[in-house]
Amino acid sequence: MTNKIPASLLLALFAVLYLIPLQGHPLFIPDETRYAEIPREMVAGGDWVVPRLNGLPYFEKPVLGYWLSAVSLRVFGENNFAVRLPSAVSTGFTALLIFLLCVSCLGRNSRVPWMATFVFLTTVMIKGIATLAVLDTPLTLFLTATLVTFFLATEAETGSSKERTLLFSAGLFAGCAFLTKGFLAFVIPVLAAVPYLLLQRRWTDLLRMLLLPVAGAVLISLPWALLIHQREPDFWNYFFWYEHVHRFRSGNAQHAKPFYFFLVALPGMFMPWTLLLPVAIRGAWKGRGGQSGVRGRLLLFCGCWFLFPFLFFSASSGKLLTYILPCFPPLAVLFSHAMIHGLEGDGEKNRYIQWTIGILMVLVFLGMIGLSGLHLFGPERLWVFNRSWKWLLIVASLAIMLILLNGAFRAEKNLQKCIFFGISFGVLFFTSQFTIPTLSLNRKATGQLLVRNAAQISPDTYVLSGANVVQAVCWYLKRDDVYLLYGAGELAYGVEHGDSGKQRLLSMAEASTFIKKNRGKVVLVVDLGAYTKYWQPLLPIPISVDSSGVRGFLLLRY
Repeated sequence: MTNKIPASLLLALFAVLYLIPLQGHPLFIPDETRYAEIPREMVAGGDWVVPRLNGLPYFEKPVLGYWLSAVSLRVFGENNFAVRLPSAVSTGFTALLIFLLCVSCLGRNSRVPWMATFVFLTTVMIKGIATLAVLDTPLTLFLTATLVTFFLATEAETGSSKERTLLFSAGLFAGCAFLTKGFLAFVIPVLAAVPYLLLQRRWTDLLRMLLLPVAGAVLISLPWALLIHQREPDFWNYFFWYEHVHRFRSGNAQHAKPFYFFLVALPGMFMPWTLLLPVAIRGAWKGRGGQSGVRGRLLLFCGCWFLFPFLFFSASSGKLLTYILPCFPPLAVLFSHAMIHGLEGDGEKNRYIQWTIGILMVLVFLGMIGLSGLHLFGPERLWVFNRSWKWLLIVASLAIMLILLNGAFRAEKNLQKCIFFGISFGVLFFTSQFTIPTLSLNRKATGQLLVRNAAQISPDTYVLSGANVVQAVCWYLKRDDVYLLYGAGELAYGVEHGDSGKQRLLSMAEASTFIKKNRGKVVLVVDLGAYTKYWQPLLPIPISVDSSGVRGFLLLRY
């Protein structure tokens, strides 16, 4: 191997880890089915301005993320691959931007661009999110593009056409980020750029470099902003005050977590590279005070890009792991630069890597033995996989991982060790797509239940659903007229303000009367636990019942 990671390896890694698994497991509720159904309704209804879910206005997010998925559905059809493809492609372009940023500052002969791209693609958080249909990945792409072009603008000659073009481009990308997930698109670039300019003592640039990005953001976002206001005048009031201000400040916010939540979670999210953090810390200490010129400015900018948005997300009341995804591109650059410094030479640094890889080999071997023992002798109640081939696939992946770790252990060069080390975990990440526990599928994926019953549900059948599974019911049954039973959940706004919303929200008493009135023409999809514990005594006896499995969902015919 050379002193750089081959481009062919990075491309193959992206294809294997991010493209091949997209069609794999069923879509998870509620997020994946939500971000599949809203674009499907856009394509089916021809309305590309107002997002709708179950035919009701859905104002939690702007429109660009739905547009990307809708285009994918038009091109590739209504399938898992098409739904998830925008997320994977966004991650691939984010990795490319990391590479281009490092090359523009450090040169193509530097090992940092290649290592930063490799680290980013093999990080567990990136891999775990990029093969799911969520909006955080395109948001991360557009924010990365915004900050990369802005930094390159700060490196261009003041007042030059190159600087103006880059600043305007940063605004265009920020506008795309805004159309993907809202006002966060402006907060994150400001949190990164302003401290950087202040630390560089570029006081006058704070306002001068703001005008063109603002113009670009307004140019790309204003047309849809005016259209949605014309069609739905209450959109901006709801979206700004409830979806942003209320969620950020609310003490009882959804997904409420303590301030230190992300700090505690970050080491696990950055695996497997967290295991080599001591090498990176040693490299950072070794290079302290010696980074000047464009290299030093790049590291300072990435530091601001990571730190201040990270603190902002930590200060928010509601927290999900995906929220800090935009912090990972600068983290990959900072970590890779420091680790390469730490890898120079042999001695103690090399011995630490050897010890780390050696311990991992022992743990992987013990994992293979333990899984094999459970498969052969473990009690059936411990099993969470429904097929033996899944156990064999896990053991096989661990065996391949062991072989790759052995290659890392025996490699002479530290960079080679890191490549084998990252790929070994890539094998594990790849296998995880196909070995999801049965109980998780029962609880989070209702696709099989709905698909096997779809042919028997005619267009004139009334479909009732619990609020926690309505997104999947709409997607798999291709319906936008589903009745909601007992609660509206995330469709509360649409129920309150939609044309037919209130008529489609039924109480238990109303549902019971509705079922009796339309005997033979009603289907109910509901959480098994909620039905058996609360709803069963209040509803008529069904004609037939189908189940997705233990702790899953029921499809009842009346």
